Amino acid sequence: MKIAISSIGKDLESEVDARFGRCNYFLIIEIEDKKIKDFKAIENTAKAQMGGAGITAGEIVANQKVDAIITVNLGPRAFSVFEQFKIKIYQGEGKIKKVIQELLEGKLKELKNSNGPQHLGLK
Repeated sequence: MKIAISSIGKDLESEVDARFGRCNYFLIIEIEDKKIKDFKAIENTAKAQMGGAGITAGEIVANQKVDAIITVNLGPRAFSVFEQFKIKIYQGEGKIKKVIQELLEGKLKELKNSNGPQHLGLK
């Protein structure tokens, strides 16, 4: 299983970033036998865009061939990208390590709809 998490920092001790399209990094984490096999941090180049950050961020993550996303808030544009690629979306917050464990234990809520605002530029 391969998951992407919107992150404030570059490591597993970082917090989940509440913003998806404008988060600092995406942690791409490979899970095997319910354990973290490997991970890498990818800078979110979409965060500085004037508009369309959610779509671009969604494409960045989808291109990593992930099975699932973990974030706090996800706008409608990014949500539609993940729907197209049949990528599951989960809501989780706190430390990345904790959120991964919660996913593996089936404790995270799967989002069936967008739960974040649609932004039209930088705030």
